Amino acid sequence: MAEIDFEEALARAQAGDEDSFAVIWRALHPRLLRYLRVLTPSAADDLASECWLSVMRGLERFRGDETKFTSWLFTIARNKVTDWRRHERRRPADRLDDGIADTIVSLDDTERTALGHLDTDAALKLIATLPPDQAEIIILRVVAGLEVADVARIVHKSPGSVRVISHRALRRLRDRLATSTEREPPRTLRRPGDSGTSARQAVTP
Repeated sequence: MAEIDFEEALARAQAGDEDSFAVIWRALHPRLLRYLRVLTPSAADDLASECWLSVMRGLERFRGDETKFTSWLFTIARNKVTDWRRHERRRPADRLDDGIADTIVSLDDTERTALGHLDTDAALKLIATLPPDQAEIIILRVVAGLEVADVARIVHKSPGSVRVISHRALRRLRDRLATSTEREPPRTLRRPGDSGTSARQAVTP
């Protein structure tokens, strides 16, 4: 089918057009899967399938644009994750002072740029090392591309809390990136007279 924008694809999908639904799926499924792989690695594919089934069931009743649809999809995803985790041990939530959020108006560009230097798999693995609440918000903000207000609604926190958690998480990621770089072992130089290509020898720079 000819390329169409998201809103047109959404309207056609709501009217029952399968090709248009595929356009929506291709646009959002990679982001959804990355979100789920950070929060529930062992169940990500199954939960993603359940999310899209829920979307299909509620698609005719949905009203809104691409931003609202994305927010709706990730709300469904979060509910699936919550259901999946309900028998697991709950982690205590941090108490946050929304007052300090006034000085944190957006994600730190330097820290966001640092993440951008990693490939997708490496970035997701690094994000997955964060506490669950921090990892979720970073995925929703950086990977899903949702605004603070949308993320706040999804995770049931205030916008100020979302900003604070984002700031803390990105600072932690920055520190871990710096630590990882410092710990990289130096290359082993081959000594004069060495011969052969043992796997324990490194190539001379």
